[in-house]
Amino acid sequence: MIENPLPQCPKCSSIYVYECEDLYLCPECVHEWPIAGNEAAADEVGDDADVVKDASGTILKDGDDVTVIKDLKVKGSSLVVKVGTKVRNIRLTSGDHNIDCKIKNIGKMELKSEFVRKV
Repeated sequence: MIENPLPQCPKCSSIYVYECEDLYLCPECVHEWPIAGNEAAADEVGDDADVVKDASGTILKDGDDVTVIKDLKVKGSSLVVKVGTKVRNIRLTSGDHNIDCKIKNIGKMELKSEFVRKV
């Protein structure tokens, strides 16, 4: 197997990354980030990549309290997280489910930020 000299995508870990001018591009998740040493592009791309927003567009950060805006089925069980459930002290992560939290009577969960609203 031939090893790709380019880095893997930081968002989806794809190995099919390619260079375009002064950026690396991932064809699988359409993520782009600057080639090391390019400070101007790092400022432009880095700001949007690290920001997590709730359903109404409010920026979230570690330690915020949020409420669930939609009934969410818990995968692998018959439990449901009901609308209006308050989740305290969230922790932001990278990936598709970008919120780690503990929900009372359910336990540790990962949520998508598009299904919560900041309190």
